[in-house]
Amino acid sequence: MITDRPRRLVVGISGASGVVLGLRVLDACRDLGLESHLIASRAAMLTLAQETDLTPTDLMARADVRYPPAQVGAAVASGSFHTMGMIIAPCSVRTFSEIATGVTSSLLTRAADVTLKERRPLVLMVRETPLHLGHLRSLTTLAEMGAIIAPPLPAFYARPASIAEMVDQSVGRALDLFGLEWRSVKRWGESLETVGGEVA
Repeated sequence: MITDRPRRLVVGISGASGVVLGLRVLDACRDLGLESHLIASRAAMLTLAQETDLTPTDLMARADVRYPPAQVGAAVASGSFHTMGMIIAPCSVRTFSEIATGVTSSLLTRAADVTLKERRPLVLMVRETPLHLGHLRSLTTLAEMGAIIAPPLPAFYARPASIAEMVDQSVGRALDLFGLEWRSVKRWGESLETVGGEVA
């Protein structure tokens, strides 16, 4: 058994609202000593400008390795390149629809397709509401293919005092799905009190 493989996580950022989710995933990778491989779509750069004061250069500086979305020959496009899996945060409807069909048009969706075929964790932090039947069918297809659908929903039991705390809780719970424990997660029965000493 090979035990000394690099601890690499592929981080995708699509153009859906919530670019801060991807930013915090990259920050968490650094905190956890993971090698982050970033693919940000062109639409993600537009969202970055709309939702933050950061530049594309600022975003890229948070990742260890960066790929242009059109670079379909990049390392992460091959299953022979070892990774722990991939997270797309946030994940747009267009992005998850492409992955569901297997008809991929960019490195972002190609890398996700490779993650699925190699049976590695693919976590999609889907940012869209409400969802119509077509969306739901695509998400069902993805779940049947092995993807994990993890919308960034607030955990009110953690009593977040800010949007930043809600974001970090969602990101930390998504990283749990890779077996990673980030310091920002508040856990029921551990860092949080349970009701009457019992879990309801």
